[in-house]
Amino acid sequence: MSTQPLPLAGITVVAVEQAVSAPFATRQLADLGARVIKVERTDGGDFARAYDTAARGLASHFVWCNRGKESVALDLKDPRGLDVLRRLIADADVFVQNLAHGAAARLGLDAATLCAAHPKLVAVDISGYGSDGPYAHKRAYDMLVQCEAGLVSVTGTPEQPVKAGIPAADIAAAMYAFSGVLAALVRRGTTGRGGPVEISMLEALAEWLGHPLHHVMHGGTEPARTGVAHAVIAPYDAYPTADGGQVLLSVQNDREWRRLAQLVLEQPELADHPAFATNAARVTHRTKTDEVVAQALAGLTAAEAVERLESAGIACARLNTVEDVAAHPQLAARSRWREVESPVGPLRALLPPINLGGSQEARMGAVPALGEHTCATLRALGMTDEQLAELRRDGVIA
Repeated sequence: MSTQPLPLAGITVVAVEQAVSAPFATRQLADLGARVIKVERTDGGDFARAYDTAARGLASHFVWCNRGKESVALDLKDPRGLDVLRRLIADADVFVQNLAHGAAARLGLDAATLCAAHPKLVAVDISGYGSDGPYAHKRAYDMLVQCEAGLVSVTGTPEQPVKAGIPAADIAAAMYAFSGVLAALVRRGTTGRGGPVEISMLEALAEWLGHPLHHVMHGGTEPARTGVAHAVIAPYDAYPTADGGQVLLSVQNDREWRRLAQLVLEQPELADHPAFATNAARVTHRTKTDEVVAQALAGLTAAEAVERLESAGIACARLNTVEDVAAHPQLAARSRWREVESPVGPLRALLPPINLGGSQEARMGAVPALGEHTCATLRALGMTDEQLAELRRDGVIA
């Protein structure tokens, strides 16, 4: 059976991007076959390049978000650099930017302006709070938006709210930008016209707030922070094991509680005990419920606890570290790891989670060095070596 090409093969994306939200969105496009031209500053490039040096000297954020792209370094404050960018956009299918509020508009790179000039272009503006409204001007880093969107208020312990351990606002915006581009390209296929796509980090994360938001809006109370426990189900928490691990288990109904009591806790008398027989009773007596479960698991290793819970048909999971995830047997069994090239050599990376049956495998291209593709890209626009030398001498390109 013949293998289909990647769905975005032949699509060209130009991105003036930095940090996570736009780069992570365009990396999804690159993985699906699009050519992504990443336009960076000449003086250091995307500032995420300097976040850390954990990936064998490269920044872990940058490696994660920028594989498979071509790096073109331009000084957009110089009219010659801006002219090069405009020529790249004129030949592109998609343009993505997440510059600070007002910066794209001052350069004529906002989605509305570009789409008016190029009717087939899909142009994406990613911002913290949107193009208008009282918050439009505010700086919007991930943790700030997590706070504004209420995520921090529902995450943590009763004593301490905490941010998500990943850049949830950036990722939410990135994934809506990615799906917005795909939707706009489908529409272009039927109408012949692209159009602007606007993504706000606040609006993306507020949508993800989901159940707590609707619960409060429609008459409920603010949800309690419960750590890894569930607010309205018990037992549903992580419990320490004899070998220093933690195992999380979830009892979803009273039938499961009876199995847990009989087969895991080995206290069948608790199955119908008035303090535990129903979920409502177990939540009311949460402290005692957790005590009896913790006591049973404390005498088992994590592996023994998981085996006993699974034998009883109780949903469970190890509370893994990040290092554990990197060695997760399920990811290994499904062959999810690949190596991508980079300026420091091959780096391990996960295949993207979109699995397209019958298609080529996702294109996990190299992580680019700053300006690695500047000259080749500009030569393709018709520039001569003399012109490139002049632009490099004047600091317009790198």
